[in-house]
Amino acid sequence: MRILSPFVMVVLTTTTMTVLTTSQTLPAPQSITDPKLITSKPDARVEKSLSIEKLYMTRQVGGSTWSPDGKTVAFVSNLSGRNNLWLVASEGGWPMQLTVSDQRQTSPTWSPDGKWIAYMSDYDGDEQWDIFLVSPKTGQVVNLTNTREIAEESPAWSPDGRYLAYMVKPKMSSVFEIDVYDAVLREVKHLTTGTAKDRMNVAPIWSTDGKFIVYTQERSKGTDSNVFLVEVGSAQSTLLTPHDGERTYSANDISPDGKSVLITSNAGDGYDNVGLLDIASKKIRWLTQDKWEISGESFSPDGKFLTYTANVDGNTDIYLYDVASGKAQALPLPKGVNHVAGRTSPFSHDNSRLLYYHTGPTAPGDLWVYTLSGEEALTDQETKNKIKSTQAGAPAPHGKSHQLTHSLVGGVRSEDMVEPHLVHFPSKDGKWTISAFVYVPYNLPHNPEHPAIVYVHGGPTAQTMNTFNRFVQYMANQGYIVIAPNYRGSTGYGKEFQQANLFDMGGGDLQDVLAAADWIKQTGYVDPKKLILMGGSYGGYLTMMGVTKAPELWAAGVPIVPFVNWFTEIQNEDPVLQQSDLATMGDLEKNKTLYEDRSPIHFVDQIKAPLYLLAGGHDPRCPKTEAQQVVDAIKKRNGVVEYKVYENEGHGFAKVENQIDAYKRVADFLKAHVPPADCSCSLNE
Repeated sequence: MRILSPFVMVVLTTTTMTVLTTSQTLPAPQSITDPKLITSKPDARVEKSLSIEKLYMTRQVGGSTWSPDGKTVAFVSNLSGRNNLWLVASEGGWPMQLTVSDQRQTSPTWSPDGKWIAYMSDYDGDEQWDIFLVSPKTGQVVNLTNTREIAEESPAWSPDGRYLAYMVKPKMSSVFEIDVYDAVLREVKHLTTGTAKDRMNVAPIWSTDGKFIVYTQERSKGTDSNVFLVEVGSAQSTLLTPHDGERTYSANDISPDGKSVLITSNAGDGYDNVGLLDIASKKIRWLTQDKWEISGESFSPDGKFLTYTANVDGNTDIYLYDVASGKAQALPLPKGVNHVAGRTSPFSHDNSRLLYYHTGPTAPGDLWVYTLSGEEALTDQETKNKIKSTQAGAPAPHGKSHQLTHSLVGGVRSEDMVEPHLVHFPSKDGKWTISAFVYVPYNLPHNPEHPAIVYVHGGPTAQTMNTFNRFVQYMANQGYIVIAPNYRGSTGYGKEFQQANLFDMGGGDLQDVLAAADWIKQTGYVDPKKLILMGGSYGGYLTMMGVTKAPELWAAGVPIVPFVNWFTEIQNEDPVLQQSDLATMGDLEKNKTLYEDRSPIHFVDQIKAPLYLLAGGHDPRCPKTEAQQVVDAIKKRNGVVEYKVYENEGHGFAKVENQIDAYKRVADFLKAHVPPADCSCSLNE
């Protein structure tokens, strides 16, 4: 939601030479193009028993990390109502809470000697992160950076455990630099300095010998990036990806022998694909050449395998790639979104196990362990023998998975959740095919009496995936159809599609959202007078654009942590986003007319739908003053608006009691103003 858009550095030199090897063609999934083919599944077992309270008490699982001995996994979860660190045995078992804090924590990474876990924590969602250390044995916590006006992010241990690299950004700066902390001398060394204000250095990755770090430099426009190598001793950076034009290159991992970098880039065919970048020659050997979003992940500790993920129209699979043979195998995982987990590597130290994260429409996100050998554990030598015995070029050994975390709570059943339909429809201007997920309640009578929600994701460089969405599942359980479109500007569909809303924010992308509303009305299930528009962050902005630019269409609107005025947003937002907005919408004076036309605050008098706005008091991306402008303007003309600010939250809500309160308010508001067909709700209840 309102993602800090990618930054990149443009270097006009010779084009990087590439070597093409294995290509891969992933089949497109089946989708529905005719709205008349949308159906509601009959199932007598389904109960309308879901509640906001129970759904938001299902656990949320975040970042994770292996212990060096492979016996334990540390992970972030809100089991206690806060995003704190927990420990669980890698064979499974009851988790133990490690940190106790009212503040959210993320990005845990275990030190190589096993003595500390580094992590990030901010203050009531303000994103002014500090890096902390916690002892997994004693629970002792140390604030390592303790810089209230400077954010430090993405901690990464050197292989010997002496140094900790991380990203650094002063509060009023738009630039991320990379620092290294010496835990012995307790000194900080700046590895990058003087970076231009429209660029940032992100995601430091250590070489196995600890002599150099590879990082990605991104530019504010989000259309260009490069991979650099910096020598830790001299702090001298070298560009590894010289190129012409606007292309993205991101570093994912360094091979154990230190000779190559696993990268993700759209330089080949305009779609993200995976390659091996040879450090000495700067040549790229492409491992995939597909027209879906393929992302590099990690090498195995022995360097024989690497992992990447393939996002095919909102479903993601994990692939294990044999470096020597060039053969790749998709791991046999459930449908939905699967990602490798574990910092700094998803592999256990002995190469035998892979930590991954799975979520699907009926399953909250959980951590799983895939045992590559098919056995629970192997010694280093046994693992080597097992891999060596595999025929050259054959897939990796067949394995099995076991679940580490269990996020469902009693009374919340997977069978009561809706599996969405994948649908495609043409954009209004005929330039694009828009993909969307459609959730249809079980046992819904096929008549045009039902309400529908057009659910708009944030970003805009993001994507609605086939994941577990608590609010969507609740509303579907209550009789609401939901369509969640991936409008132009979304990730997952290639460079041209992602860049199609540059200098047109709130234009063509809004038309794609309106096309989703038109499409869902044609299913024969929807009352055209019961359409709801809802979204968070940039999705909240598009919600405000929708209710002002197409006011007759909507029966209600729910903008969550939105921005509504480009001028005040750019003035008050985090400087990184400020640079991003100027790069993607143009100069404020030269493009003043465009900025005015795309600021929904100027068209509040057009709104006909009742609105419910939510905001966070410490939001650095879409400050609460944005939502407040809307509330004041609507109240001034005696319109219908409700508003709730959570003063101890940032951009989105992390505390469970606030999540429950916020989405219960929204659900009650929608039931009162746009009741489901079989609901006896009224505004007087």
